[in-house]
Amino acid sequence: MTEIATDQAAPSARRQSKDRLRRRHAAERRFRLYGMIAVAVALLFLAGLFAAIFSIAYTALGQTEIALEIHFDGALIDPDGTRNGDVLARADYGALVKDGLGTLFPEVKGRRDRRALRKLLSVGATFELRDMLLADQSLIGGRRTLWLPASDDVDMYAKGLVAGGADNGGRINAKQAVWLDLLRSQGQLEQRFNWRFFLSGDSREPELAGILGAAVGSLLTLAICLALAFPLGVMTAVYLQEFAPRNRWTDLIEVNINNLAAVPSIVFGLLGLAVLLGFAGMPRSAPLVGGIVLALMTLPTVIIAGRAALQAVPPSIRDAAFGIGASPMQVVAHHVLPLAMPGVLTGTIIGMARALGETAPLLMIGMVAFIVDVPLGPTDPATVLPVQVYLWADAPERAFAERTAAAIVVLLAFLVVMNFAAVLLRRRFEQRW
Repeated sequence: MTEIATDQAAPSARRQSKDRLRRRHAAERRFRLYGMIAVAVALLFLAGLFAAIFSIAYTALGQTEIALEIHFDGALIDPDGTRNGDVLARADYGALVKDGLGTLFPEVKGRRDRRALRKLLSVGATFELRDMLLADQSLIGGRRTLWLPASDDVDMYAKGLVAGGADNGGRINAKQAVWLDLLRSQGQLEQRFNWRFFLSGDSREPELAGILGAAVGSLLTLAICLALAFPLGVMTAVYLQEFAPRNRWTDLIEVNINNLAAVPSIVFGLLGLAVLLGFAGMPRSAPLVGGIVLALMTLPTVIIAGRAALQAVPPSIRDAAFGIGASPMQVVAHHVLPLAMPGVLTGTIIGMARALGETAPLLMIGMVAFIVDVPLGPTDPATVLPVQVYLWADAPERAFAERTAAAIVVLLAFLVVMNFAAVLLRRRFEQRW
């Protein structure tokens, strides 16, 4: 009887085992499906974000310009004939623009209509004429057809982002809309590539505003941050992991480093404001100060990542090096650190990426100032890309919206280039060691 019961129970146990195995496989398939759905939803949101940014940013690549025949009248520019640089710099270039517009639209007579006609061109047109004449004084007395930047309202109208007449609050009135349509039909109104956005600094006028000053400021700030955070972070990680004795002091240091990694970034800005600017007297709104503040903020991340990378090196590497007579310093410098360098670089690039997107600590040290000139050194006044995005996003002019989106794209490209360089360095170290 016992043998019969055993024979009957065996198929039942096998069926239960198969059922459990089938349910487990079904649960695994569902788990993979949930993971794929989560990844797809995340990519969908990311694609939506990029699409929203690029749909606004691409219009900033074009700038509306108006072809105007300019007579460089010597009586207006240099009546004495001295051709002195100071005299040429102070000449009335606005009068040249008025004469050119008057030649183009001779039927416009009233003061109000002439003022509306002048508003078609940007105030930067006069500065371009001045720079052109200072570079080539042989233009005095001659005529030349030049493509000059239109105002931001005209640019928005030409791109179809605002309506003409009274529909847009009077920014482009009915007469201006007629003039612009006439210029377009004559081929004297065109959309051209906006080189000013990439080759000039900030400006109060959207059509003249550029990203070069903020990009150079970010580059200088990050260079100083990397020059300070990387060697100090790596040396600290090597000492704590390989040489420091295990006692209360090292435990206290480790706890404080872990706590500093979670401190809000604005606290580091307050530290820079009080110590670097208030006590040390360093220049305000300078990449030097910004780089030091970001280096202090990045150090905990570099140290923690460096210790984890050093700890991941197999102990057999150390034992083999000691076995052939290497000193502790030689073991670390020649064997352990090169093998841990890919992980150290990963932690460094994570810290640098965080530093690139920080705004709060830089606001505290004055890098929110309106800076027109491109910085030439680490002590020159400058701003950075995130702060530039913040400033443009807060501007009331409609044309700054597309500049803001384009600046975000530049910031993302900056980050992609940094990550690509880090991946190349990581692969090079992995292949070498």
